[in-house]
Amino acid sequence: MARRFCCLLILMLGLCCHAAGSAWAGEADGHLDIFWVDVEGGAATLIVTPAGESVLIDTGNPGPRDPGRIVKVATEAAGIRRIDHLIVTHYHRDHYGGASALASMLPVKHIHDNGKFEGMPESPGEAYFEIPSEERHVVQPGEFLPLAQREGAANLRMLCLAARQEFMDPPPGADANATVCEGHRPKDRDGSDNANSVVMLLAFGAFRFFDGGDLTWNQEHRLVCPVNLVGEVDVYQVTHHGLESSNNPLVVRSLRPSVAIMNNGVTKGCSPETFSTLQAAVSLEAMYQVHKNLRPDGVINNVEDAFIANLEQDCEGHYIHLSVVPDGTSYTVSIPAHGHEKTFATRPIKLGGPRIWPDA
Repeated sequence: MARRFCCLLILMLGLCCHAAGSAWAGEADGHLDIFWVDVEGGAATLIVTPAGESVLIDTGNPGPRDPGRIVKVATEAAGIRRIDHLIVTHYHRDHYGGASALASMLPVKHIHDNGKFEGMPESPGEAYFEIPSEERHVVQPGEFLPLAQREGAANLRMLCLAARQEFMDPPPGADANATVCEGHRPKDRDGSDNANSVVMLLAFGAFRFFDGGDLTWNQEHRLVCPVNLVGEVDVYQVTHHGLESSNNPLVVRSLRPSVAIMNNGVTKGCSPETFSTLQAAVSLEAMYQVHKNLRPDGVINNVEDAFIANLEQDCEGHYIHLSVVPDGTSYTVSIPAHGHEKTFATRPIKLGGPRIWPDA
């Protein structure tokens, strides 16, 4: 009897701790939190809203490592116990590969992806489409993710700009982008599923965050030409891990980000062409890397070590954390593993893009 009582007490204490922990990010302090999980050159971006909902964009690679790192950041750093919305941008293993294992470790409520569509160049397999969830939804350009608002915090919106090489209609009064578009230099067509990437824009008051998955060069051109569908942003998740088949300079010049965050790997991404494009961006105040570039080919480019989460090849999987204050007027980027922290002011005026975002 005593043993059963102790076990029950431990279980109750654990549940209480979980309940308290689930409000640590977002809900507890009214902040919007974004975590870039180290999935070794894949993608896994975890968002926790001021209302305490979680949005995970991509799940890293197959195997136990990446889902384990996502769960560790979700439960220990973000304090959440489920994924409310899982967005899979496209069907490459470094983006959908961890989904099955992740769903066995944390409940997943809603899955948003491209579904099965005509002419899809690659498929994740039937096991992916059978991952347990409460609901599956095929993403449509121009629609919002259903997210709860928190009283006393800025308005929160998350909009799909593109999916399956379809783009949302230009909003009424959108600005032409002719001056920038004159410099377009097309590249070879990308026939892989990268070109079908889901593209998301997150707004929290005046704050803007862009995640383009692995959208490729020529498709990126369609995002900003002839009309800038995105507008200016504060934070740019460097597309496609910083590879040169993406990150069209027209996009970077049109979005005018203040901060860029690259989910590259030790030898993957952070290409010289992309690095040069970002260095040339006059709007950029800081660039972060999940990994230090240690490619053996000798073509190495990196930001200062303070702005890199993982400096060694055999790393511990450190994450990058961004937190936006409740009124959306400033945000802090930190690398908790080595104490880096830098605060940026949100630019209050955003040019171009959707005119449908309430700013308060």
